[in-house]
Amino acid sequence: MTTLLIKNGLVVDGSGNPGSIADVLIDDGRIVSVGKIETAKEAAVDDVVDATGKVVSPGFVDVHTHYDAQFLWDRTANPSVLHGVTTVFAGNCGFSIAPLAKGDSRYIQEMMAVVEGIPLEALTAQGPWEWESFGDYIDTVDKGLSVNAAFLAGHSSIRRKVMGADSTEREATQEEIEEMKDVLRDCLTAGAVGFSSSISAGHLDGQGRPVPSTLSSFDELIGLAGVLRDFPGTTLEIIPFIGEIPEDRMELMADMSLAANRPLNWNLLGSLASEEIFDQQLKASDIATKRGATVVALALPDMLRMRSSNVLPNLPGWSDVVGGNRDERLAASHDPDARAALRQGAEEASENALGVLGNFSLMEVFDADSDYVGMSLGQIAEQRGSDVIDVLIDVVLVENLTLFLVLPSLTPSLGHTDEGWAQRVEIWKDPRVMLGGSDAGAHLDLMCHGNYPTVILGEVVRDRGLLSLEEAVVMMTSRPAQHFGLKDRGEIKPGFIADLVVFDPATVGSNPTEILHDLPGGGVRLFASSKGIDHVYVSGQETVRNGEVTTARPGTVLRSADDLYTVELAGR
Repeated sequence: MTTLLIKNGLVVDGSGNPGSIADVLIDDGRIVSVGKIETAKEAAVDDVVDATGKVVSPGFVDVHTHYDAQFLWDRTANPSVLHGVTTVFAGNCGFSIAPLAKGDSRYIQEMMAVVEGIPLEALTAQGPWEWESFGDYIDTVDKGLSVNAAFLAGHSSIRRKVMGADSTEREATQEEIEEMKDVLRDCLTAGAVGFSSSISAGHLDGQGRPVPSTLSSFDELIGLAGVLRDFPGTTLEIIPFIGEIPEDRMELMADMSLAANRPLNWNLLGSLASEEIFDQQLKASDIATKRGATVVALALPDMLRMRSSNVLPNLPGWSDVVGGNRDERLAASHDPDARAALRQGAEEASENALGVLGNFSLMEVFDADSDYVGMSLGQIAEQRGSDVIDVLIDVVLVENLTLFLVLPSLTPSLGHTDEGWAQRVEIWKDPRVMLGGSDAGAHLDLMCHGNYPTVILGEVVRDRGLLSLEEAVVMMTSRPAQHFGLKDRGEIKPGFIADLVVFDPATVGSNPTEILHDLPGGGVRLFASSKGIDHVYVSGQETVRNGEVTTARPGTVLRSADDLYTVELAGR
């Protein structure tokens, strides 16, 4: 291993302390010292990077991804790696792709295609998955990664392995629960970093049935959580409900945390909900705390943006016009009677739509070749001196643009405003909340949130001044590292692993989302590259240089006990 010196950067070390100009010396993948490096020592270093005017921070930790399948064809975790992410957690929501019953890979592939929006053609491109055990799967993945990857064992896969087709039909018997515990023990022994589940009724498998985990009794969930108590370096994750969480499920999360003697994080705070609901949802943490448990909510780091090509055709009276060529659409926009009918249909849709789905002002232009890319229709209307429906007709309709449905988690009515962003940031600061929920690697043709670190550094820190650099770095590094118990990661200090990001605070940000056709089988995915990310290092090796992925693959699969320490509940 070569020695590396990053000199003269503003080191924001993840501790929360003010950043300071310092040098960071790295040897054999670990940080040796932080401070002023003497000239004589500098001369002996293999590689020197001048970070003058740049920020040096710990690598970012994305706690909620679904890169499980993407790692089979892409070892880089792209685009997350481009945005400074050095560690990802996958296998969330009960949806891991191991363990597998023999011959059962097609069921799991079809389930992942439906619940996580990964094209089936991409999932099946390599043929049937040949592994059965969790250990065999992570051994398959652990062959040269650009990032570190930790995997949770998913409840639906475990349940399917034990119960087969019955897993989507009924509750488990006590004998089956005990067998599931044994399978989970095998997963944890092999290195799974915990157990994940979903009991949200909205998740369906490839046959349209509820996914296996949703048929579980509370006893099954608590029993499986309890298995973690005997395995160091493990944690819990669950989707309890979409919207207002019933109190019995709040108690369930506390029960699971207590059974495991581990913290539990749940997904996703305020997701697609009214702005009042997150207060109710956060009571789950208060209930847990009173009982000596730890329950933490994940909050989306940005507004939820979902690409939609069917907004206009679904407006009353619009479908025939939308289907015409550009000249026909332009003519309709100028015809008084046609325009009046279009306006009436849009107003009717706005009045009758559910919540923010009828707020056209929040929708954003997706198309990269448009002058309005990334702008909300409200912003365009303000720029043009017109109303939003005029923008729908004169810009979106005439130019046949695709829109992002922008569903602002936590503060829907405030949207892309100063007040909305300020309220979201205050929620991120709540100790009951952890920044996460990117879903990177999932819902590939609908959304792209793996870019959240640069969105936060650019929009929230620099442009809006709502967080200091130090606060933002803590939220994306040491906070998640300490929740999960990542050994020697999340801060810049001597002895820690050299997972680092060097970025330009004046230019860091995300480029607009674009469409790529680079999945196996030619599938489509949304993709956003980064701006201002000069270097990303994993274990001291450069994985990104000037916004491009290098050929270095120093990342590894992080395994419970080996790479994570145990985060027990306070006083237990």
